[in-house]
Amino acid sequence: MCRAQRLAVMLLLIFLSNGCAKRTLIALAPDPDGKTGSITVGNQAGSVAIDAPYQATTVTDVMGRPSEPELLGKEALDRIFAESLSIQPKRPLHFLLYFEKDTTLTPDSTKVLTSIISTIRERNSTDISVVGHTDTVGTKEYNTTLSSNRARAVKDLLVRLGAEPGAIQTTSHGKENLLIPTSDNVNEPRNRRVEVVVR
Repeated sequence: MCRAQRLAVMLLLIFLSNGCAKRTLIALAPDPDGKTGSITVGNQAGSVAIDAPYQATTVTDVMGRPSEPELLGKEALDRIFAESLSIQPKRPLHFLLYFEKDTTLTPDSTKVLTSIISTIRERNSTDISVVGHTDTVGTKEYNTTLSSNRARAVKDLLVRLGAEPGAIQTTSHGKENLLIPTSDNVNEPRNRRVEVVVR
C-alpha cells in the first residue's frame, strides 16, 4: 500500500482490561471521504488482513494469533471509540472561489464568502490559508503576480467581513498546479481560482 493509501486508512486502537489480561482491538474505519484501505495485523503467531470498513480483530498477546476479522459495524465502533473520536481535530474545510477576470470574483463565489466567514467563526479558526491560481493565458511572470493579487484580494475581503488578518496566510502558484490540466495559453475559468482552507 502506498503512503497516501496508508494515510487514508484510519486505525482505531483500544486496550481492554480484563483482570490481568489485556486485549488490543484493532478496527478499520473509512476516511472522511468514505474510502477504506486495508491493513495486516500480525505478531509471532500469525497475521490477519482487514480490508472492509468496520471490521476488527483482537490481539491478546504475542503468542496468540490475532482473531479472525469480525464485522462490528459503525454504531458499535462509534460506541467503543466514543472518547477517542470526540477529541479528534476537525478536518480542514476547503472552499473554491472563481474569478471573472483579474481580481473580480464571480457572483456565485462572492456569495461563498459568507460561508467561509461563518466557518471561521464557528471554529474560532486562527489557521486560514488563501492560495491564488490562474489559468495558462499570459506569461509566467504575469500569472505569478496575478495569482498573488488574487490571494491578497480574497484576504482583504475576508478581513473586511471580520476575519483576523494575522490568522490568514496567503500564497500563490501562478499558472502551476492547475485544477483542470490544459496546454499553455488556454482560457479555463475553473483554473482562475483561489482556494481557501479553514482549519
